[in-house]
Amino acid sequence: MTHESTTITRLGAGRATWLARTGLIALGFVPLLAGAIRLTELTGGAEVTPDNARFFAAPLPVALHIVAACLYNLLGAFQFGGRWRPRRHRVLGRILVPLGLVAALTGLWLTLFSALPPGDGGLLAAFRLVFGTVMAGSLVLGVAAVLRRDIARHRAWMMRAYALGLAAGSQAVTQALWFLFVPAPPDGTGRALLVGAGWMINLAVAEWIVRRRRAGRPVRA
Repeated sequence: MTHESTTITRLGAGRATWLARTGLIALGFVPLLAGAIRLTELTGGAEVTPDNARFFAAPLPVALHIVAACLYNLLGAFQFGGRWRPRRHRVLGRILVPLGLVAALTGLWLTLFSALPPGDGGLLAAFRLVFGTVMAGSLVLGVAAVLRRDIARHRAWMMRAYALGLAAGSQAVTQALWFLFVPAPPDGTGRALLVGAGWMINLAVAEWIVRRRRAGRPVRA
């Protein structure tokens, strides 16, 4: 391979890395913004209303969930693409796993012990419990795999966990598409299905990438 072709290959890889990371960060921007607004309410002494009363009833798990989820989504984007740097990957991974577990476990706690928000029902609560448990379990399985030095399984489980952690961004998209094409707001079941679709879409994409890598096929950004 000539010097020119090597340079072009590196530039292409760098562009793909930039696109992948930018896309992941952009997908997490909406929940990050919503989380920042919620934290401002909690710390700024906002008026308690029926819509936000459940957050003021349990401010600590809410704050932990928001901070952990936002940092997990933002920092996790830098684990994808680019040249493989084992030391940086390990250091960042030791930060991301606790953040992901805090985000998943506080989400489960809030689903089980806080009041349901208006419009939510049992189906959405069940979705939250299932996908929150799967996210936490994926992180644990990912750590167990890397301790066995099974790097392929480690990457697969960590990708699934990150996909589920990033689902709030996809859920914003699915709900925005509903309001774009349907003038009336969805009922409880419809909203649960829209939110559940966000988890399923992310998990399906992650699984597609995992299977293509197992087959030795390239994955584009």
